Amino acid sequence: MKHQLSREQRIPDKVYFRIGEVSSLVGVDPHVLRFWESAFTIIKPRRAKSNQRLYRKKDVENLLLIKSLLHGQGYTISGARRLFKKGTEDSLELKKPGKVTGKKPYRQLAEIKKELMGIQQLLATKSLRLKKEQDQVGT
Repeated sequence: MKHQLSREQRIPDKVYFRIGEVSSLVGVDPHVLRFWESAFTIIKPRRAKSNQRLYRKKDVENLLLIKSLLHGQGYTISGARRLFKKGTEDSLELKKPGKVTGKKPYRQLAEIKKELMGIQQLLATKSLRLKKEQDQVGT
């Protein structure tokens, strides 16, 4: 079994990694990395003159995220792809989707929308007051 990168360990500070190094860091076989490369468009290793794959640090981080989603949290390939399409990997939360506690999700969204509209009105009102004050001071 391959060595798996723990949270305490860091990705070495290098510009490029070869597929064998990435395989050891991520803890999957090279053929899995090649498959993920074809399944996820965010993984784009460069090619050396010898046609060898050269992964950047960002690719390794994305591969670790993909492994976490697929192996750790039970997502399917298409489910993980959807997560990447919804937002950047920075905004991805590494939590398995679960039930929303309490109110139904659409009710929660309606309440959030109502609160946001209230905040928007407060900001607009404050902006108008400041503009009036500036106009009065200017005259």
